[in-house]
Amino acid sequence: MADLNHVVLIGRLTRDAELKSIASGQAVCKFSIAVNRRRKNGDQWEDEPNFFDVVVWGRQGETLHQYLVKGKMVGVDGELRQDRWQQDGQNRSKVEIVANNLQLLGGGSGGGSQNAPAGNSGAYGGAPAAQQGQGWQAQGGSAPAEDGFADDIPF
Repeated sequence: MADLNHVVLIGRLTRDAELKSIASGQAVCKFSIAVNRRRKNGDQWEDEPNFFDVVVWGRQGETLHQYLVKGKMVGVDGELRQDRWQQDGQNRSKVEIVANNLQLLGGGSGGGSQNAPAGNSGAYGGAPAAQQGQGWQAQGGSAPAEDGFADDIPF
């Protein structure tokens, strides 16, 4: 059986995304998200946050950077990468999620509507940027256009 390295998370940005360029000129967008885990402590349910660092490379990172603001809910689909280095004679490592697809979801201070269903924030397109191909384009907050799928259902 082959190895598998696949991560899917939905969480909120803990800070605004940072956009930088590496020496080759390729863009790299970095941010972190908080994903809450609910657990029961006695009779009370508590949210326990987990924090994850996310990296988006290239054009996708450049395009989405302006929308990745603190509090914005996002869906991340990617893989884990571990960086290793030595600092002051000590071995160090850090695990990051390298996003292949990133979905902007409703809520947060990023301009989406709090009442919009997940996957359609009302302010941004509903497809992941890598699938959309043209980046994120504002729709002016209007209802999504008919997609024509209702007539294609064979049953």
